Amino acid sequence: MPRDCFKLSNYTEPCVPIMIYHSTMGLFKKNLHINILIILLGLGLVSCKEKREIYLVIGENIGKTERLTTEQFKADIEKVSEIPVSIVKANKNIPSNGEIIVLGTRSTNQLIEELALKNSIILSEDFPGSRGGILASVEYNRQKVVVLAGSDVQGMQYAVYQYCKDVLNVDPFEYWNGNTPQLNTNLNLTNFQNKVIPPPEIPILCYFENDVDELANIKEPKLEYDWKNYTELINSLVRLKYNAIQLFDMLGRPEFFLRPEYQKIRPAYDIRISFIDSMINYAHDMGMMVQIDMALGYKIKPMAQDKADCWAKNKQDWIDTWTYYFEETPISKADIFILRPRNQVWDWEYKSSCGEDKIEVFNEVYVELGNLIDHYKPEAKKVLICYHDGMQMFNDGFNPPKDWIIAWSDNGNADFDFLPKSTKGYDFGTYMHAGFWLNHTIHNPYPEKIDSIMKQMVKDYGANKYCLVNGQQFRPFLLNIEAYSKVADNVFAFNGKQFYSDWATNYFGEEAGRHAVQSMKKLHEAQYNRSGYVLHLWEIREAIAYLRDGAIVRPGKSTIQVNYNHVLSDYEHVDDRLLTLEQSLEEALKGEAIVGNDDVFYHDYILLPVQIYVDLLVFETQLHQMTQYKKQFEDTGDKDYLKKALDGMDDARKKLEVVYERSIKGDKNPVWKGWYHPENRRPNNGFPTFEMLDAIEHNLKGML
Repeated sequence: MPRDCFKLSNYTEPCVPIMIYHSTMGLFKKNLHINILIILLGLGLVSCKEKREIYLVIGENIGKTERLTTEQFKADIEKVSEIPVSIVKANKNIPSNGEIIVLGTRSTNQLIEELALKNSIILSEDFPGSRGGILASVEYNRQKVVVLAGSDVQGMQYAVYQYCKDVLNVDPFEYWNGNTPQLNTNLNLTNFQNKVIPPPEIPILCYFENDVDELANIKEPKLEYDWKNYTELINSLVRLKYNAIQLFDMLGRPEFFLRPEYQKIRPAYDIRISFIDSMINYAHDMGMMVQIDMALGYKIKPMAQDKADCWAKNKQDWIDTWTYYFEETPISKADIFILRPRNQVWDWEYKSSCGEDKIEVFNEVYVELGNLIDHYKPEAKKVLICYHDGMQMFNDGFNPPKDWIIAWSDNGNADFDFLPKSTKGYDFGTYMHAGFWLNHTIHNPYPEKIDSIMKQMVKDYGANKYCLVNGQQFRPFLLNIEAYSKVADNVFAFNGKQFYSDWATNYFGEEAGRHAVQSMKKLHEAQYNRSGYVLHLWEIREAIAYLRDGAIVRPGKSTIQVNYNHVLSDYEHVDDRLLTLEQSLEEALKGEAIVGNDDVFYHDYILLPVQIYVDLLVFETQLHQMTQYKKQFEDTGDKDYLKKALDGMDDARKKLEVVYERSIKGDKNPVWKGWYHPENRRPNNGFPTFEMLDAIEHNLKGML
C-alpha cells in the first residue's frame, strides 16, 4: 500500500498517513483499506512519528568549564523534554536531521567563529565583553540553529544558564527548593528573543562560605560538607553569576576544634586535605575563582593565640604560617587572597599584648603578606576586608599598598555604621550580608534595602569593583542571595520592590505571592536593630540564668553574672517583635490557604520560618512572666509570687515542647529532614533544654 507522511508541525505531532489510490479502485476497496489502517493504528502496529533529536555542538578542544556546563545543559534539556540529546564536535559532520544548539566562544568553537565572520552573529572578545554572552537563533545550512555563546567561557556559561531559565524553566535553586520544572513534550528550542547578556557591572561577586553548621551537620560526619551539597551550592551560584567562592569554615575554623560546644558535636574533629583540594578543583572546573582568608587559626595549620596578638615578637611565625599555606596546602591554588586587620586566630579586634599601635602593625602586615602573594601567586587578586575596627583604622591612617581592593563592610543587615572619609584612590567594593549570625536560623528578607544601599555605595564611593556576600549556611537565605546577584549584574537597573514581587509571583502565583511578600516584610520588620532568632536565644539564656540564680558561662570569655536588669531590658522589644511576627504568620497562612498544603517550598520558605520564630518568642514571653514574679518576690518577700512563678512551669514546658516538635518535624522537603533539629544547629548562644527548666523549678522550690 503506497503511503507518505505529512508533518503537522516540527517533530511535535504524529504523522498523518495519506492513502494514494489507483483511479480504478472502487469505493468499497478504498473503505476497506481505511478500515484496516484504522485497526492497525489502534493496535499500535503502524507509526510514522518522527523522533526528535537535539545536538549540542561544542569545540574540539574545550576546557573543563565548557564541558561541565554543556553536560549540565544536556541534563536540563533531557529532564524537561525527555528528548535525547547528543554532544558533537564542531569539526565533525553535524547531523542534518536534528535540532542544533551551538555552544562556546569564538576561540573554542570553530562554528561560532564561522558564524561571527559571516556576521550571522555579533560576538568578539570586546563585545559584549568579559563575562558577556549572546542568545541567538540564526540560519545555518538552511536550518535554524540556536547559538549560546560568550566573549569568554564565563559569558558562554551565562548564556547557557539564561537559556535554561528562560526557555527550559529550570530554577537555579532547584536542588535547594524542590522547584522542579514541568515536563514539556512540545519544547520549542527557538522560543526566545535574540538577546545580548552584558557583562556584570561588578566584576567579582564572591560567595562567603561562613557559619555553615546546619548545612555541614545535615549528614555525617558533622561539621563537614556533603559532596553533593557542596557541588550543588557551586552549581547554583554559577547560574546566578557568582564567579568566586570563599572557603572558610571548611578549612577548619578554630571554634570547630577548640570550643567545648563543638568538641561535643564532633570530639575528634579534623579536616581532610584531599577533600578541600577536591572542593577547590570543582569550583575551578565550574569557572569560579577561589578566595581564601589568610587568617592563621585554621586546623589546616593552627597558630597559637598567644602569637596572634603581638606582631612585633611573632612576625616570623606569621610569615612562616603563610609560607606553609603557599608551599604545603591547597590554599596555594586560590585566586583571591584576603585579610582582615583583626586578631588572626579569633574573629575579634586586634588588641596587642605588647603595646603596639594596631594601625602601624597592619600597615606593615599588608606589605609583608602582599610580598608573599606576589612571590607565590603574582596573578592573584588581593582584598582587604574592613570590619568595624578596620573601617575606623582606614579612616584614621591605615594605608595598605594600593594594589589591595578595599571592601567596606555592612553591619550584618545591609546598613553601614561607618562610611569612608575618603576612598584615598583605592579600588573599592563591599562586604554584604544575605544572612547574619544573629539571624542565622531564620532569614531576614530585605531586597529593597539591598537596592538602596548598594546604589548608595556605588554612587558615593565607586564601590563596584568587588562584592563579597555572606550567605551563612545558604539555604534559608536564597531570596537575598539572588537579590545580590541581580544588583551586582546592573546596580542602577535593579529594582528591589519589583524583584520582590516578581520573585514571589514566580513561585507562588500573583495572589499568594502578595501574601508571601507581606509576610516576609513583617518578618524583616520584626528584626529591627540587628535582631534575629539567635539574639533571642541569648535573651532566653539570661532569663533562665536569672530564674535559676546561675551565671552564663562563655568558653574563652568571661562569665556573666545575671541579674534582673539583664532580663528587664528584653521585655518590651520581645512583646513588640512577637506582635509583628504574629502579623507575619497571619499573612503566611493566608498565602498557604491559596497555594494549598502540597506546596512544599511555600511551607518551607515562607510559613515554617515564621512559625519557628513565633514558637521561640512565645516560650521566651512565658519565661519573662516568671521572671517578673520572681522579682516581685525579691522586692516584697511574698512567697505567693514564687508560687505563681512555679505555676508557670507547666506552660513553660509545653511551650518548649512546641519549639522542639516543630523544629524536629521541620521541612516538608525530605532532602532537608533534620535541618532545624536542635542537635544539628549552630551552637552560638546555645539552645534551651528541659534540663534547664528542671533547674529553674529546683531553684524556685528551694526558695519557698
